Amino acid sequence: MELSARFREMELYIKTLQDRICQALEQEDTQRFHEDLWERPEGGGGRTRVLAGRFFEKGGVNISVVHGEMSEAVARQLNTLQAPFAACGISLVVHPRSPRVPTVHMNVRTFETESGACWFGGGVDLTPYYPHPEDFQAFHQTLHQACEAAIPGSYAEYKRWCDEYFTVAHRGEMRGVGGIFFDYLDGNDPRHADLVRRVGDAFLEAYLPIVQRRREELFTEADKQFQLIRRGRYVEFNLVYDRGTLFGLKTNGRIESILMSLPPEVHFRYDWHPDPGSPHEQMQRYYQPQEWLNGMA
Repeated sequence: MELSARFREMELYIKTLQDRICQALEQEDTQRFHEDLWERPEGGGGRTRVLAGRFFEKGGVNISVVHGEMSEAVARQLNTLQAPFAACGISLVVHPRSPRVPTVHMNVRTFETESGACWFGGGVDLTPYYPHPEDFQAFHQTLHQACEAAIPGSYAEYKRWCDEYFTVAHRGEMRGVGGIFFDYLDGNDPRHADLVRRVGDAFLEAYLPIVQRRREELFTEADKQFQLIRRGRYVEFNLVYDRGTLFGLKTNGRIESILMSLPPEVHFRYDWHPDPGSPHEQMQRYYQPQEWLNGMA
């Protein structure tokens, strides 16, 4: 199929965004990313970059540009007609060593078919392990500014969508403190192309100040155990609910890149509960929808 100019622009954007984010994370950590170039037999491929460093225990910043025939299963998942398709996007996850620094995820993508269907999707969300509500508020404030600059009034909707999407339903809790999430946004609306770029560009501004404030803070063994247990919740969400993971598996994506988002070490302890009165008990309360902008729309 012939790819649209919109798709080509997005492809160029994700490649340059990957470079910018990787360079910034390397500067923070002093270690460099390992890079793998891969090809998908059915068409297209990607560039996977993974970092195991001083502050970031495991970080991955991946891009993919894939195309080919859509399977019946993928068509059903996407609620669209079966047709040749093309998709491209950037997806990143950073798991810090310190439990005082949150895990973060970001993804922006576009999808189009030969039949003319096209849309954008993406989002950013934060998974902290220690109660620093001022950090959570600043994170949401940056995302609010990005959304409102592209589509005035959109932040509240995308925040609510994120709260609902990044929920570990079988536990009745969010995997973190949310952020924004959107999907199936009309690809012919230029505001949506602007939105995904503004969200991608906002990532470093939203996350790096938290890293810089918290990475040298002392932490206890109890803090580390809490982080490892909450990482287990992260694994549960990604393997059971995450659309991106399921899409990658169903389109014969590169398995190492798809599962890059999983943390390197987790704990699954039977019937675990935080100690009463601990910071971890307080943090548990934040894994429910909150209003982080003090009433701002």
